[in-house]
Amino acid sequence: NHIAIDDYVVDVLLPDLAGHDHSPGAFLVYLILWTDLFRSGERRVAISLQQIAGRTGMSKSAVQGAMRLLKRRGLVTAKKSTATSIPEYELSRHWLRRRAKALVVASR
Repeated sequence: NHIAIDDYVVDVLLPDLAGHDHSPGAFLVYLILWTDLFRSGERRVAISLQQIAGRTGMSKSAVQGAMRLLKRRGLVTAKKSTATSIPEYELSRHWLRRRAKALVVASR
């Protein structure tokens, strides 16, 4: 099976997160969320930090740090129904809005 990934993720986010922010783990976490969302076809995915850690080979605390960075950068939002429930993550794909605006302006 193949998973479609936007060019922006590889061309911009990868060097930005791994190079500029010195956090390749944040990119790995982003890819796990992207993969689960792509496969499910949903807007949000419920996954625990421990599950992400197991799938990336990172420690749970490293996943927590990566998630903090992704949230601070506005790339991921998390919602919990209760304080102890597994968070539901949603990716902010802001480049799609920019691309759509550029297409509208170009078509005028």
